[in-house]
Amino acid sequence: MISQISGKIKKRRPSSLEIDVNGISYEVMIPPAVMKGVDKAKAADETIALITYHYYQMDQSKATPVLVGFLNEIEKDFFEQFITVSGVGPKAACRALTLAISEIAAAIDRGDMAVLKSLPGIGEQKAREIVAKLQGKVGKFALMQDKCKGELPAGKENITEEALSVLLQLQYKKNEAQEMINKAIRRNPKIVSCEDILNEVYRGSK
Repeated sequence: MISQISGKIKKRRPSSLEIDVNGISYEVMIPPAVMKGVDKAKAADETIALITYHYYQMDQSKATPVLVGFLNEIEKDFFEQFITVSGVGPKAACRALTLAISEIAAAIDRGDMAVLKSLPGIGEQKAREIVAKLQGKVGKFALMQDKCKGELPAGKENITEEALSVLLQLQYKKNEAQEMINKAIRRNPKIVSCEDILNEVYRGSK
């Protein structure tokens, strides 16, 4: 069982890192929530140390060994809790964990179905099962300092700037307005216009 891997990042893909360990390369799957912190965690020479979850992907008659990488034990801990939910395997969890782990944990704790359903591959029924299984058990993960301040989903910069301008005209303070916008986008990732953002901000303030 491989529990940790340290080496140089040889290749970076959207959902994995190829790590060179003394001339042997290992592909390590990285959940999106963890990938966001890789640049800060790696050294100047591109070396990185990852805590790993090692499992076998069953495919017909063969079993393929797979490594899932994390920057610390807390992230791995949350992943292991998340996959205890029926029907959520390691592969599905890697795909689903797109928001900061603290944000997902907080959503589970308060039973926020909208946030959970925004995760890839998580529908209404699965979100209910996640809450039923994990609510009241993941509070410590909500305390993680893993959010990137001011981080916005790719492609939404223009409409968020427009929405910010409108809120400033409505006499909201800049920091307050930015936080309202960020929360609106996290609640509804399908937002595509400034008007959508402002409507979601209004709904969230009721």
